[in-house]
Amino acid sequence: MAGKKVLIVYAHQEPRSFNATLKNVAVEELSRQGCTVTVSDLYAMGFEPRATRSDITGALSNPESFSYGVEMHEAFKRRALTRDIAAEQKKVQEADLVIFQRKLALLSLTTGGVASMYTKAGDNGDFRYFLWPLQHGTLHFCGFKVLAPQISFAPEYSSKEERKAMVASWAQRLKSLWQEEPIQCSPPWYFGQ
Repeated sequence: MAGKKVLIVYAHQEPRSFNATLKNVAVEELSRQGCTVTVSDLYAMGFEPRATRSDITGALSNPESFSYGVEMHEAFKRRALTRDIAAEQKKVQEADLVIFQRKLALLSLTTGGVASMYTKAGDNGDFRYFLWPLQHGTLHFCGFKVLAPQISFAPEYSSKEERKAMVASWAQRLKSLWQEEPIQCSPPWYFGQ
């Protein structure tokens, strides 16, 4: 969709991985559609994933007792977040679509097991239950309209043909991604909107 801004948050240390292939396919297809695609490669950036007091610049609002949530809220209001966090927040705010691409991420992900392992009767249980807290409790709560995940099951154990089919499925989905309806989450009125 021409003119749309897409942010791909990519987190995998191997540039020749299946995850990298899926990321590259997304960049190519979405760019072909006229989108401006930005990739935040968290490994290449050396992005610090832990939530610590070093995320805040300047004085704490309560130096006696550190509370990450309170301090981040105050730091956000006074624009006292570290440059890397502020830069990533800006990318998210400007994006029309955010794709999280990594092992066990959202929207586009790979697993270490075959599909049957992630069913209600499977060894790992229904994958939807695993994703729900992330999709609903994190992304939806933060204002995202969450699309159904793209799951590639056990690519490292799949044949070359099966992996090609997974990549083709992702590429095909990307062609109509802008027409997809979000998954059902709590309605906006639940949050007073």
